[in-house]
This record gives sequence, structure tokens and C-alpha cells, in this order.
Amino acid sequence: MAERFLAFVLAAACLGLWCGSAAAAAPARVVSINLCTDELLVQLADPAQVASVSWLSAASAGSNVADRVMDVPQNHGFAEEVVAARPDLVLAGRYTARAAVSVLRRIGVPVVDADAPGTLDQVKAEIRRVADAIGHGDRGDAMIAELERRMSRPTPVRTPKLRAAVLRPNGFTAGPGSLSDELMRRAGLVNVAAELKLDTYGQLPLETIILAGVDLLIVDGDRAGPPAIATEVLSHPILAKLGDRVRVVKIPPRLWTCYGPSIADAYDILVDAAGSAP
Repeated sequence: MAERFLAFVLAAACLGLWCGSAAAAAPARVVSINLCTDELLVQLADPAQVASVSWLSAASAGSNVADRVMDVPQNHGFAEEVVAARPDLVLAGRYTARAAVSVLRRIGVPVVDADAPGTLDQVKAEIRRVADAIGHGDRGDAMIAELERRMSRPTPVRTPKLRAAVLRPNGFTAGPGSLSDELMRRAGLVNVAAELKLDTYGQLPLETIILAGVDLLIVDGDRAGPPAIATEVLSHPILAKLGDRVRVVKIPPRLWTCYGPSIADAYDILVDAAGSAP
């Protein structure tokens, strides 16, 4: 099966289905196979340019564009789906669907790999990369300008700063080098996970949260879906017993799962929390 598919796509390439695509000023058909590039594509491109987006953009709690992609063809990141959509350009994530990206590049389909930014400057670079690739650099500049305006909001000055930790399903947190860490620090919070030198997305036991003197516990808000073992830690009885000592701050995953303009909404929540009474 794999050999027959590869033979098909190689034949398609030989027929010149993508001949001259790279030279086009703005690609007519763009396929995204990554949740975060889905968001930027839908927000920056002309609707007619959007040939397909990943299924996550319609189903994931991390999607900001679910209501805008219901009528858009969806893919699961497989090369055969992408080939069938006859794209002029494919948007991918640097760490996702690598097998498909390898095949697509082999047959000459232009692919832009978006990175996973850890700083605001890197966020702006990724927005600009995608906007330029789809032929709408001006829209990317406008998105960046609005993001900069919102991220310039004054932050509270308090001593000592509130100590905060992100707690996600399975006890994962946001450590140094993550975009969440950057937003927390910009908002005037001390990220306990960074202080403890945990991995960028390591695990943070509840015992450590208690012993580290956390003032704010940042958890997922509006997470849909049935109960799961992975999310049980977020409803652990010990969190309720902490009472006024630790305040829970809820941020919907869609606001800072990716690196679009919604991170400004997450930043607003963090700034408000940083300026509130402990």
C-alpha cells in the first residue's frame, strides 16, 4: 500500500502538478496540517485560499477557529490527504507530521515549517513567516501591531511578586523556555517551575506546589470532554483544602496553546491576577 501511494505521488510530481507553485506571489490553495498554523491561515488568508486544515482546528479545546472551519475540508496530517487537496503550499509544524512532510518535500510540494516560539519576538517572527508565505505580509504586520499594542499593557508593581505555577492534565507545567513562562514573567509573576529549573514542559507534583509557596495556581479553564485520569489532578481534594492560601486562575487552553493573537487574552488574565490581592 505504501509503495503504491509513493508511486502515485511521484507520478503526480512528474506530471507537474506543483510546477511553478513556488513562484506564485500568493498560493491559491493552502493546506495546513498543524493546529497552530491552522489558526494563522484562517485568520490571515483569503477564505478561497484555505484548501484544508487539520481536524484539530474543529475538535480541539486549543482551537480558536472552530466556528470558522466547519465547512473547510479537514485532514489528519497524512500525505495522501494533502496530495488529494492539490495544494500550492503546505503549512506544517516543525515537530508534527514529519513523515508526511518528508514525502511532500520529496515530490516537490512547497512546505513551510512553523516553529514553536518561546518568546514574544519569536511569536511575531512566526506570524510574519506564515503571512509572507501565503502572500499577505500586510495582514501579518497588522496582526503583529495589534498584538504589540495589547502586550504593552502596564503590569502591576508589587513586592514581593506573586508566585505562580501552571498545572495542566497529568501534572504537566510550563517551565523555562516556554511561551507560557514568557507571558507569566511579562505579567509580573514569578514562575515557580522556572525557579525550580524544571523542563520546559515537565511535571510538577502537588507536593512541590504546596512546599514552594505558590500564590496562584493556573489551570485550564473551559476544558471540554468526559472525565479522564489525565485531568484528575486538577480536581484533587488537596487543591480545595488550600483555600485562601492559593488562588486558582483559569485560562482556557485555546488562549495560549498556540501563538496567535489570542495570547494577548491570556496575558490580560495573568496581568489581572498579578495585580490582585493574594
